[in-house]
Amino acid sequence: NCTMEEKRKNKRMELESQIVLNRLDIADGGETTANINVKDVSKSGMGFTCDYPLQIGAVYECLLTIWTKETIKAFVEIVRIEKQEESYMYGGIFIGMPEMDAARIEVYQTINDEDNR
Repeated sequence: NCTMEEKRKNKRMELESQIVLNRLDIADGGETTANINVKDVSKSGMGFTCDYPLQIGAVYECLLTIWTKETIKAFVEIVRIEKQEESYMYGGIFIGMPEMDAARIEVYQTINDEDNR
């Protein structure tokens, strides 16, 4: 979809990983966790699939395991939802990600781009 590509501020890359989400915007909502499969990630956001229905506009805490096996704690706001056959495809933007963590993602993008030339 060309319009979605144009909305992205940073180049995306595919990263197969599992993360856990905790919903933050409901005070007594309990701690719901779900494994998700990250399809693409940039320093500004990510796209992922999840079997559990999440809500657009909701903010979740996520523990993102990156390619170095390190875990980045981030907050993600759901901005796009697309129903697929047996799961949902989500687009989320990172909120308040520390520059150090964003830089770790950006470094991987640079290395990944060089490898794909």
